[in-house]
Amino acid sequence: MILCEDTRVTRKLLDRYEIKVPVMSYHQHSKIGKIDEIVSRLKNGENMALVTDAGTPGVSDPGNILVKEVISEGVKVIPIPGASAIGALISVAGIDMQKFVFLGFPPHKKGRQTFFKEAMEFKYPVMYYDSPHRLLKNLELLKELGFEKNIIVGRELTKMFEEVVRGNADEIIEYFSRKEKIKGELVVILN
Repeated sequence: MILCEDTRVTRKLLDRYEIKVPVMSYHQHSKIGKIDEIVSRLKNGENMALVTDAGTPGVSDPGNILVKEVISEGVKVIPIPGASAIGALISVAGIDMQKFVFLGFPPHKKGRQTFFKEAMEFKYPVMYYDSPHRLLKNLELLKELGFEKNIIVGRELTKMFEEVVRGNADEIIEYFSRKEKIKGELVVILN
């Protein structure tokens, strides 16, 4: 059994490689009853894999909730590392990343300004995930708050349309404003 955020997305990958395995959805809107069912099945000896639509389960997604419950029930969890935008961008950042702070996704509305004010106060590079439809808004807010240091944006890392864009807020805003539509997963470093 494969637990996945969106069964349609995972099914495409499985079909591509002719893998015939049952799938079950597990995402941020899954109820506690679903977790109980998963734990019960695992305790009865069933093997399961947890995958996400993009990235590593448990990093800024609800995978950590499931893993916590499974561990608390004494079931062994085995990590199988996969692509991680965090690690990928660190490897090509070209800056000292021995110490950094990861903040997940910024809030949608309430708390967004506080999120970025706090991010600007860390003495280490700050990484966060962003979404295509909020990237420019968030960069504009950083600019309004007076952020003048370098920014690195990784988009679609380890995929066919991968790109890493470096510059100050104005330069990054100008670059992404020229695109017809921003697509894909984004990870940002404020340096």
